[in-house]
Formats: sequence, structure tokens, C-alpha cells
Amino acid sequence: MARRGQRQSGATRTTRNAPRRRVRKVDAEGILPVLARAVREVESAVERGAIRPSVRTKFQVVALLVREERARVTKDESSSDAYRAEQLRRLDGIATILATTAARDTSLLMLLAEDAVMSDAAVALKREMQTAAGAEPALDEPQLTEPTAEPAPAARQIVPQSVVSRQLANPFLAPDFSAAAPPKPRGPGRLSDWELIGPLLKSFEYATASASESLPEPSSIRLPGGLELMRHQAQLVAAAAAGQRTFLLADEPGLGKTAQALLAAQAADAYPLLVVVPNVVKTNWAREAGLWTPQKTATVIHGNGDTIDGFADIVVVNYEILDRHVGWLGDLGFRGMVVDEAHFIKNKKSQRSRNVLQLSERIQRRAVRPLLMALTGTPLINDIDDFKAIWQFLGWIDETKPGAELMESLEETGLTPADREFYPAARNSVIDLGIVRRLKVDVAADIPARRVADLPVELDDAAGRSIRDAERELADRLVARYESALATRNSGAVVDGIDHELVRRVAGWERTEMDKAKTGENVFSLVRRIGRAKAGLAADYAAQLAHNVGKVVFFARHIEVMDAAEEIFAERGIRYSSIRGDQTAKKRQTNIDAFMNDPEVSIAVCSLLTAGVGLNLQVASNVVLAELSWTNAEQTQAIDRVHRIGQEEPVTAWRIIAAQTIDTRIADLIDSKAGLAARALDGSDEEVSSAADFQLEALAALLTNALTDRA
Repeated sequence: MARRGQRQSGATRTTRNAPRRRVRKVDAEGILPVLARAVREVESAVERGAIRPSVRTKFQVVALLVREERARVTKDESSSDAYRAEQLRRLDGIATILATTAARDTSLLMLLAEDAVMSDAAVALKREMQTAAGAEPALDEPQLTEPTAEPAPAARQIVPQSVVSRQLANPFLAPDFSAAAPPKPRGPGRLSDWELIGPLLKSFEYATASASESLPEPSSIRLPGGLELMRHQAQLVAAAAAGQRTFLLADEPGLGKTAQALLAAQAADAYPLLVVVPNVVKTNWAREAGLWTPQKTATVIHGNGDTIDGFADIVVVNYEILDRHVGWLGDLGFRGMVVDEAHFIKNKKSQRSRNVLQLSERIQRRAVRPLLMALTGTPLINDIDDFKAIWQFLGWIDETKPGAELMESLEETGLTPADREFYPAARNSVIDLGIVRRLKVDVAADIPARRVADLPVELDDAAGRSIRDAERELADRLVARYESALATRNSGAVVDGIDHELVRRVAGWERTEMDKAKTGENVFSLVRRIGRAKAGLAADYAAQLAHNVGKVVFFARHIEVMDAAEEIFAERGIRYSSIRGDQTAKKRQTNIDAFMNDPEVSIAVCSLLTAGVGLNLQVASNVVLAELSWTNAEQTQAIDRVHRIGQEEPVTAWRIIAAQTIDTRIADLIDSKAGLAARALDGSDEEVSSAADFQLEALAALLTNALTDRA
């Protein structure tokens, strides 16, 4: 026992005599101990589920101070490398606790966004923690006037778990945006007092030459799997490799814009890359990325993003769910952004347009010369104004004026909008920023020609008679309204013949009120009835084509028309694939593959609104348009699912038109609008019309014809 006691005593003496680690005084002082205590308090509160506003405030302040201290230590050249490494290790430990805590409640991540509000309470707490650490708070710390309570996270905003994992690996430190150059201050120039957005748009309206930038000759590009690029595709990739970073890629549909965008991103090293697309094509974008840039990983966001790869190089998201992901997407550190079917953002008041513009603006502020690409084969739907949102996405203009680069170019012309020469010079200035527009006839001579052939059909059954009666009823209502307005006008104006201005006003009244009407025929219901009446005739013609010439693509606008056609095909033993908007991406792709690869599948029955973009159906050379579009762009997009690279035969689109009905007037309107994009981008001599609502134009035509018949 004595020996045991002696051994214990010796052991105690040995421990006491052992050299202790020398603790630097600063280890127990400064900001780190303060942050360590605070982060443990936050961690404990979140574990208990007690996430009060004060806890959220403390979380935000600790994270901000961690970032500031890390930046200070990194730049501190007065300390030894060993000391800096130790401080950074301790900071990483605090950051990891923050990240683990945020993984329990991902809404905390919203407090770290660049545009997150820092409340008065947060400012006060930050000063308090800095004082406790013995540091002097900055005298110029902004005094904010927002409410002391933390703002609630935006509705439906989420952060996928895999993105949290990416941040954990970082660990929880924001991407470094310090290399992004601040905007250069611009003094008042000769054009500073001029309104320039209108003249810039007008310069395209009155153009007589093709709107396409001169691109460099293509260089050698190594592609996987024996893939080849056409010359026009390689030229754009070469431009990106040479340093160009904004493109409005407005090639005609079918000229391979997806491949150009993916390879341009590779040439510009614009990763991570954000791609915003219509829902129907987002899976196809991931497949194309695997084909053209297989060394880069691509992920597709579905729903809340539970299945995405947070570490992917290419993130593909559709417009419809962008609102719930815009928060974390804006903070991920993208160096490039592609917007496919960019005409979808033409309405700047829409939520999807605002989301796209917000993300673009954040990327431009944070990244060094990011790659921004707007892809659309139909950049103008109804009006030159459709350009504005796309130009703003690309950073060429803002809400009220040209961007710095465009303004500099305009100043160099030495002209003002008062000079006639300003307009062609201004147009060239915009084009040089990156408008690229190539026509199939110019760059893809090996793609056969296409034509639209109208097939008038007589609706001579009971449904046809009912439709004509309904159209007469609608025309009578318009005439009565026109005559009433004419009789009660008090302007004293006298118009010889038909007052076409009044005709348009009457059509506008009808167009505004028809959505409110509970009963009675309107142009929408009338056109829908015509579509149903034509369904059997259109399906019969498609069946004949399939029997005689091979595969056919059948487009319809309404579900009941698709159902009626599919029923006829089934009765005749014709195998078909159905491509609709209510299908899952997997089901849709399975049906597309069946049409493309199975020789027994003769017809693809497609929704005009869902399948009119982003699909490659060039295995067919005949298209049946069972129902008419409301725009030429929509019709063109549908036809170009077939008329594109890979097509080996001439393409014919058979447009089924109900004779002696409003269908014929709508077809004429579609054809009359076809010159809009041609005029603005291709230098065509066709006249550009003003913004036009096709429904209004159809009603005006119906009223004009009725008045003419009664004259």
C-alpha cells in the first residue's frame, strides 16, 4: 500500500513538473473568445428549438464578424505564419458550428445574403461584441432605420440540403467577390441629358441591314465522342474564347444554340453556370451538357431541389420554380448565366422576369466579367419593346439609360438622337455588344427548305353551323356596340365610311370585357370550338400522312383536341407518342425517345404550348398544325422542332384552317406579324407593326368585315 501511495505521489509530482503549453495572452483575449461564447449560445438555442429574433440576430452578427476577422487575419503581415494559421483554424471551427447550426434551420442562411437587412439590434450587438473584445467599433458604422425585429424569410424561399453541404465544405464562408471591379464613375457626357432607350429601340425598327455582330473565324475545338460543330457554332465559341462575355444569341430555331452556349461557357470558364429554361427542356439541357461538356457535372432543380447536386458545375432551373430558389442561387457565386427562350422574360412586370433580372444584377455585381447569354430564336413577339428586358438582363441598359459600355460607344459616335445618322450608328453600337443572328439559309445550306401549306376545311356538320351562328352573333354584338358609340359620340368628328379608329376601340372594349362575361360567345371560346370541330379532320390528315410519307408531328393547343386525335389514331391502330405539359420529365422524355427511335411509332401528338420549344423531332419532315397559334413566333417554334440541324428532307407544315370562319382571319394576322423579327434583326423590307394583341386584331377584322358587308 505504501508503495502504491508512493507511486501515486510520484505520478502527481511528475504531472506537476511536466512542462505546460505556453498560453499566449492573446488566445484568451480579442474577438475569438467572444465569438466562441456567442456561437455556443446560438447552437444551444437552435438545438432547443428556441429560435427567437434575438438568436437570429446573434447568428447574423457572429457570421459577419467571423468573415471580417478572417479577412483581417489573412492580410495581417505583422504576425507569423504559424500564428495566422492558428487563428484561421479557430475561425474555421466557429464557422463550422455556424454551418452545422444553419443546417438545422436553413432559414438562417438568408441572413447572410449580401442584400440581407441588418437591423438596429444587429448593429448594436455588433458594437457590443467588438467593445467586449477590446476593439473600437468603426465610427462610420451605418445607423439603420429598419425595425428591430428580424425580417421573416421570403415566402417559399428554401435552401436545398446539398447546397448547405456545399457551404459546410467551404466552411460556411461566403464566396469571395472581392475581385469584382466596382463600376467606374461616369461624369456627365454630351448625351447625359438625352433620353436614349427609345431612340435605341427605334434604331432597330427602321433598320435595313442584318443585325449580327461580326464574329472571329473559328479555331480548333476539341469535342468529345467525335462530335462536330458547324462553322457558325464554332465562331461564337471562338468569340467567347477571345473574351466576349455578353451574347443575345438570336439564331433561327434549329441552329444549335444549346451547344453553342455550353461550349461558350467552357471557353470562358464561366463556372459555376446557371441556366434558366422552360420546364419542358430542363432535362434535355442536362443531357446536352453531358454530351458537349462531359467533364462538367450538371444538376437539374426539381421542386424544392431535394435531389440536386450542390457541388455541380452547371445548375439548370426552370422559370416556374425560380421564385423559391432565387435567394440561394444569388449567393452561390455563379460566373455565368444562360437564359433559354429569353423572350419568356419580355414582360418586365412578371415575376419570372423580375427573378431573372435580379439574379443577373447580382452576378454582374459580384463576378469579374461574367458570361451572360440570352438564347431565343424569336426575340420579338409583338413589339420592339420586347428587346428591353433582354438588354437589361445582359447589362446593356438599366431601367432608364444605357449601361457604361454602351454609353461610351454612343458618346464616341459624336451624334445625338437629333441627327439622322445617330440611328444606324446606335444600332451598330448595340449589335457590337453581342447580338448574333444567323439564318438557316445563310449558314446551314444543307438544311432543306421549309414551307407552310394551308389546308382549308369545310365545317359542314352541326358543329360547323353552330360555330358560324356564334360568329355572326359575336359580329352582331360588335356592330351594335360600334353603331351605339357612333351615335352617341360628342366630338363632332365626321368620318367618311368606316371609322377604323373607333373599330379598334370597340374591339378593345370587347377584348377587355370578354373575360368577365359569364355567358355569350367571345373570341377565345369561339376559337376553341373551332379547334374541337377541326380535330377529327386534322387527325385524319395526319393519319394519311403517316401512312404515305412516314413520321408526323401533330400540334394542338387544347387538351380536348389532343384527346380526340389520339382516340382516332388508336381506333386506326396507329401508334403515337403523347407530349404534354402535365407529364413528368421522365415520362415526356420516354415518349420523345419512342417517337425518335421506334419505327413503329408514327405520330407525335404535341401540345403547342408545351412541346413548341426545346425539342428535337427532326426524324419527321411533316408537321400538322391542328389549331392556330396567337403569334407567328409560336407557330415558327413549333415548325422548327422538325426543321433544324439533322433534318435531311424538306419540311412542310400543314396548317388546318376552318374556311368561312374567324380561323382564316387569324391565319392572315399570323402571317402579317411574321415580318417583325425579320425587319428588326434581318434587315428585311417588311414593315414592323406596333404592339398588337392578336385577339384585339381578330375582333377588329371581324367587325370591319361585318361593317363592309352591311355597307
